[in-house]
Amino acid sequence: MSEERPEIPFKKLGEQLKTIRQKLHESVSEVSGAVEIDEQKLQRYEQGHERPSEDILMLLINHFGIQDDDAANLWQLAGYDRPGNEHDNREQPQSNSRTMVMIMAVDPRIIYSDGAQVVASNSGVVVNFSQGTGTQQALTTARVGMSRDQAGALIHALQQAMEGSKPRQLPASNAETKQKQRRSGDSSKT
Repeated sequence: MSEERPEIPFKKLGEQLKTIRQKLHESVSEVSGAVEIDEQKLQRYEQGHERPSEDILMLLINHFGIQDDDAANLWQLAGYDRPGNEHDNREQPQSNSRTMVMIMAVDPRIIYSDGAQVVASNSGVVVNFSQGTGTQQALTTARVGMSRDQAGALIHALQQAMEGSKPRQLPASNAETKQKQRRSGDSSKT
């Protein structure tokens, strides 16, 4: 009789995540703390028994500083580039379509966002920063909690920073300058 082994559906994804973590000399504890998940959960991802949600995978990609092609490969290994295939990651024929993953790695310590949701209560304020990914649902890139006093101080600091900076505009091209001169000359004749 042969023993039936349980299937490991995300083995390749888990191996990749573990290899990346080890190359960066980070412990399971360090990575799980950075992306705010349980150590056991990260271990299950690395063992291939579970796959991270899209949000968690994006946080891992950002945390590790993974570049475009490698990020797209992880996304594909997780099965997020195949419509209607939310839980299966077995070998399948490649299609010509690719999921685009937008990563802005100008400074790896900065997570860029293009949206924010603010939730306030009597005890404090939570700001959920998000990034659009070309899908209907934006991915949360960071969550920041603070007291109401801190939120007021932040609003004041943002206002001061915005007032202190002047919007910049590129100088007009020669053609635009000539058109404006002609228009102003035409209007002075009337």
